[in-house]
Amino acid sequence: MYKQIELAYGFNALEPYIDALTMETHYTKHHAAYTKNLNDASQKAGVDGKEITKLLAELDLIADEGLRKAIRNNGGGFYNHNLYFDIMAPNGAKEPQGKLAEAINKEFGSFEAFKEKISAAGAGQFGSGWAWLSSDKNGKLYVSATPNQDNPIMEGKGLIPVLGIDVWEHAYYLKYKNLRGDYIKAFFNVVDWNKVSKNYENALA
Repeated sequence: MYKQIELAYGFNALEPYIDALTMETHYTKHHAAYTKNLNDASQKAGVDGKEITKLLAELDLIADEGLRKAIRNNGGGFYNHNLYFDIMAPNGAKEPQGKLAEAINKEFGSFEAFKEKISAAGAGQFGSGWAWLSSDKNGKLYVSATPNQDNPIMEGKGLIPVLGIDVWEHAYYLKYKNLRGDYIKAFFNVVDWNKVSKNYENALA
């Protein structure tokens, strides 16, 4: 059975950047629904024992079109939100250090240049979706955006997300209304770069 990540902080802990009502609704309604629907669909498809990244990388092996679509949408929602909630913290490291900092500087020129690029990817994603920082097995970093609950794992290029920014309206609309760019800017105040660095190191393992 796939389980939601347990939050290491309270719903109000990310105030004023992300409000408590948004966090509570996001986690207990949206993420909970993705998790339940994933468990239901994966059991029907006989793939409920698969590790989630392997499941998302091998969607084409699911013969039933309806179940494949349900697992793509809800499995993506489950994985994406687990990552999203995990990399945030009220008092996390404000900038990357070590290998991740070196990789960001190498690929994008600076931390600020990276933030501008991923912010543009998130702001420019038409409709619902995500902005990503991903790594390949060699440590090369990529910024991208995907629609809906898709993610780079599904693209079959061997990329592993290390940071994701949810740009669905449910992630920000209660506080920021239609000002997605303001939400993305605020999001960087609650990223725990120690968690992102750990994800990067895991991608290299």
